Amino acid sequence: MTAKKTPQAAPSGGLYAKTEKIYPREVRGRFARMRTLAVFVLLGIYYLLPWVQWNGHQAVLFDLPARKFHIFALTFWPQDFFYLAMLLIIAALSLFFFTALAGRLWCGYACPQTVWTEVFLWMERLAEGKAAQRAKRDRGPWSREKLLRKVWKQAMWISFAAWTGFTFVGFFTPIRELGLHLVNFNPGPWEGFWIVFYGFATYGNAGYLREQVCKYMCPYARFQSAMFDRNTLIISYDEARGEPRGARRRGVEPASVGLGDCIACTKCVQVCPTGIDIRQGLQYECIACAACIDVCDDVMDKMGYPRGLIRYSTENAMEGKPSRVLRPRTFVYGALLLGLIGALITAVSLRVPLRLDVIPDRNALYQVVDATHVENVYTLRILNMDTRPHRFRITPEGLPGVRLVSDAETREVEAGGVLSVAARVRVDISALQGMRHDLEFRVESLDGSVSAEHETRFLMPVGGR
Repeated sequence: MTAKKTPQAAPSGGLYAKTEKIYPREVRGRFARMRTLAVFVLLGIYYLLPWVQWNGHQAVLFDLPARKFHIFALTFWPQDFFYLAMLLIIAALSLFFFTALAGRLWCGYACPQTVWTEVFLWMERLAEGKAAQRAKRDRGPWSREKLLRKVWKQAMWISFAAWTGFTFVGFFTPIRELGLHLVNFNPGPWEGFWIVFYGFATYGNAGYLREQVCKYMCPYARFQSAMFDRNTLIISYDEARGEPRGARRRGVEPASVGLGDCIACTKCVQVCPTGIDIRQGLQYECIACAACIDVCDDVMDKMGYPRGLIRYSTENAMEGKPSRVLRPRTFVYGALLLGLIGALITAVSLRVPLRLDVIPDRNALYQVVDATHVENVYTLRILNMDTRPHRFRITPEGLPGVRLVSDAETREVEAGGVLSVAARVRVDISALQGMRHDLEFRVESLDGSVSAEHETRFLMPVGGR
């Protein structure tokens, strides 16, 4: 058995036993192909997306100094935090939905820790061979071959981790400029720090910590059970069919020798990246990668037995009880998820890249100009969230004879700029009665492409006219 070894006893006076390194065997099968596809798709998006250009700028760029967040044709500003909040709620609800439906799908196929660990394991196999060869070489003395293989592996790991850190920073600093700075050995202090930090985190987590992150550092492993029930699809060992375990020749009927279908080959343990034995039941260390299903199906094929000794199933189904994968919980989660996604898409599609705030002057609530006119003074803050500058026309509306008497009728605001404008609004006293009246400011670009309105109050002397 190469995937899990019995921990050594803790040294005298120590608190913890030493954790043995796990050497998971390579496995082939339909779930392994799905994991490989997920790795290529997710890492392809991660490493290639910063290099894509869109309308003269990087397609996805979170430009913190300029406070602009480009996502293809959309540009968001700090004032658009609402959309980020909705996106985070959708992500959390998606985790609840898929966990209630089929357990730890996120952990097994899409978690960054799983994805990068798979890549580091591929490089380790390329440099040092199969699991048994790696374990034997690590136990043996140092030699020239061992040193060269270790150096080769470290070179691949460090290069890949460094490129990962560089790509991560490329989402926040234009990656082409960042590349030129690195070629000239002149990265900014923060860019350099985050490249090293994120690269080192990838190197340590995917190269050395691996399953320790999933077992001890990830909080999801601890609270996942709160989202499980007896109808959740989980990776299960069919104990009624598999027990009692025992070795036998290929083609032997289990019943003829008083055994179950499990031949006690321990391959399900050897391929497990966290080193658990799925035959002991569901454990929080299981990340639902389904490697044990693939290898067990392969063994069953060779023995001439039906597949599915280890399979995706529910607790109720394993006990012969009725099971419902689609149930009220999944319908509620699914409906909420679809509703939030629809709301986010609608909000983004109807989003106007212009914001207007109106602040009445608090020093002088109103000013009587002459016997027939009253003025109110306002400060208008115009935020142009478009990707190009606009010249805006400012118009007061909603009161008879209302007009703007300052020189603020048209103003230009650069892309992403904020402009504060003092606006004096005059109204004929004879046209109004009462102290408070609704007034609306309308700001519209001269080309008519964007506009915004803001309602405020117009104050009159006591008794009005």
